Amino acid sequence: MAKRARRWRPGAAGMAVLGLTLTACAGAKVGDDSTAADGSSGKCGTFNLAVSPWVGYEANAAVVAYVAEKELGCKVVKKDLKAEISWQGFETGEVDAVLENWGHEDLKKKYITEQKIAVNLGATGNKGIIGWYIPPWIAKKYPDTTNWKNLNKYASKFKTSESGSKGQLLDGDPSYQTNDESLVKNLKLDFKVVYAGSETALIQAFRDAEKNKKWVIGYFYEPQWFFSEVPLVHVELPKHTEGCDAEPAKVACDYPVFDLDKIVSTRFAKSGSPAYDLVKNFTWTNDDQNTVAKYIALDKMTPEKAAKKWIDANPDKVKAWLG
Repeated sequence: MAKRARRWRPGAAGMAVLGLTLTACAGAKVGDDSTAADGSSGKCGTFNLAVSPWVGYEANAAVVAYVAEKELGCKVVKKDLKAEISWQGFETGEVDAVLENWGHEDLKKKYITEQKIAVNLGATGNKGIIGWYIPPWIAKKYPDTTNWKNLNKYASKFKTSESGSKGQLLDGDPSYQTNDESLVKNLKLDFKVVYAGSETALIQAFRDAEKNKKWVIGYFYEPQWFFSEVPLVHVELPKHTEGCDAEPAKVACDYPVFDLDKIVSTRFAKSGSPAYDLVKNFTWTNDDQNTVAKYIALDKMTPEKAAKKWIDANPDKVKAWLG
């Protein structure tokens, strides 16, 4: 998700992960055996789809993959990759599409503007919101906790064994785009950022906090199906203004609202694959994504069954994607 406020931190290890993952999944590329030189063939071939580590993205991928396979005859290869690693795959052709990009202006500049190996295919229709949240019971009993200016007063209540003498600010997967460490420092908050490690762990921490009246404050985001179970309350940070987050180390403002978008490799855009048109036309709402995400995360449906259930209920939207 990314200034979702996440900043990706891949290094040499990340590059190794890319190589291992993509080697394991390597196969025919889109258009290898079916696309004419002029890109006129409508055959699909292999469609390499990156899947980032949050269930909302998994919902996107489930639906697009189902339509690509059932309607277009594509061989969809899903690749579980964190955001920046996915972008690295554009150059080799081992990643064709990223279906939910959260900002990443640095990656857009590098891969789209400068290297010209990727193309922005426009908005998904989803609005992305990142911020700090608390469980409803805290907001109800201590209403002033919803403003950052009052957080130091309650820091000791948020302490854990991992945060030591400071309050704990719980983040999710370390790869998520986050400004939280800079925010804590620059707002002079007596807190320490601790990573839960995954979206699932973050959700469970909030669920447990609401059920057992525990003190938890943490990074969270929309679209997100979990709000229908526990209506987390947003903590007000200094208002975001244009450019306030331009220098990561100096960030002292809230996250912006993201118009989530789709990024594909340039070679995929020129391949003539009908999967390209599907990705280009793919749009839906936060409610659509949350519905499919809930099927997967809470109802324990397989991504394929979750996608089929939503698609069967929304044939007109799918028809529009297919042109």
